[in-house]
Amino acid sequence: MDWERLLSLKRYGDTGKRLRKEQDETRLGFEVDYDRIIFSSAFRSLQDKTQVIPLSKTDFVHTRLTHSLEVSVVGRSLGRIAGKRILEKHPHLSEVHGYTFNDFGAIVAAAALAHDIGNPPFGHSGEKAIGEYFKNGNGKKYHSVLSEREYQDLIDFEGNANGFKLLTESKEGVEGGLRLSYAVLGAFMKYPKESLPKKPTKHIADKKFGFFQSEKEFFEEVARELGLPSTTAGEGISFSRHPLAYLMEAADDICYTIIDFEDGINLGLISEEFALEYLIKLVKDTISTKKYNGLRYKEDRLSYLRALAINTLIRDTIEVFVENEEKILNGTFETSLLDKSKYKAQIADIISLSVHKVYRSQEVVEKEIAGYRIISDILDVYTGALVREKEGKFSNYDRLMIQTLPEFYQQTETSIYKILLNTSCYVASLSDGSAVHIHNKIMGKQL
Repeated sequence: MDWERLLSLKRYGDTGKRLRKEQDETRLGFEVDYDRIIFSSAFRSLQDKTQVIPLSKTDFVHTRLTHSLEVSVVGRSLGRIAGKRILEKHPHLSEVHGYTFNDFGAIVAAAALAHDIGNPPFGHSGEKAIGEYFKNGNGKKYHSVLSEREYQDLIDFEGNANGFKLLTESKEGVEGGLRLSYAVLGAFMKYPKESLPKKPTKHIADKKFGFFQSEKEFFEEVARELGLPSTTAGEGISFSRHPLAYLMEAADDICYTIIDFEDGINLGLISEEFALEYLIKLVKDTISTKKYNGLRYKEDRLSYLRALAINTLIRDTIEVFVENEEKILNGTFETSLLDKSKYKAQIADIISLSVHKVYRSQEVVEKEIAGYRIISDILDVYTGALVREKEGKFSNYDRLMIQTLPEFYQQTETSIYKILLNTSCYVASLSDGSAVHIHNKIMGKQL
């Protein structure tokens, strides 16, 4: 892979090349991408979507929105520092083309801002709930009218693929979705493959999939423009990762490792004593014991430890990235950056404690169970109504239900696959509170 191509400013519909040296320095293309994401309705819905605790009544617990903002901040730092090192190694990028280290930071920050934009309500259990509806629920009946890849898109419904759809989907009068630069779309694509075959290799890029069949053609265009090597072996389309996707992924990994742990302590699910015990190996070289002991309140002590821990992991991540740049560029770096961290054992310990004490806590499990039922019921009502409308077998109730959908999702003059996928994406777009509200109305519990 070549950095000049990887930093492409091209957008959907462009016929000519956008040159970095011709950019307005007061409003760079990659910064425009960030603005377009943050002003989108899909991004706003993250304010009421689960990060750790569904439907939390506590103000300080992170939502997908606050998590995404924090990941973008860490991603910006990672991108800038890595960019500085890359430009030192490849000076022609600056001298000939005009790229700066801030470009790298802006690309990673924008991709990181959008990294959870396609996630359904109720956290990762929301993805599983959509998939379960089509795999073992009433949606299973549609298997026979779908191709294997179309069906796999549904039974393994993937927030990353839905995110790519949200960012790039054309609608009447709005071609190319948000029309983000291809560099940002590349950095966003953690899993540049289609849903089948599942996990064909142990490479981190093959862990999940990154686009639905409906976006396949445009996905391939982006990959070709960026010069991502094809890794297709036999059936199924796949590509090597964009190098900056590793930094975007690392920003997410750093934030959820440290901040979900902090949330668990603030919620009383993890004892504060664990904070210093588990973080000390990350912060021992930078902590001021005098400052730490002078902090009276628990929240302030945790904030101090969190900031030091994140800074430590940022520095370590950069070293792993720079040391492995050649492997990353030729597509042979097979793990996440944090998997090569010298703090891998400490990270694993923190995640293990968070899983046991937070992710599997009674409050989380009970709300995820409710989420399964809510998502299944909403999908059942809307997919049934839309398919029956397409087949001319609709009832008056079906017509009434379809009218409650946003106009874009009422379309039935398309394939069964797109009806089912669009309805799944509609459900995925709902915030936790909206899903509960709609479910209550459907079930007749609320007028």
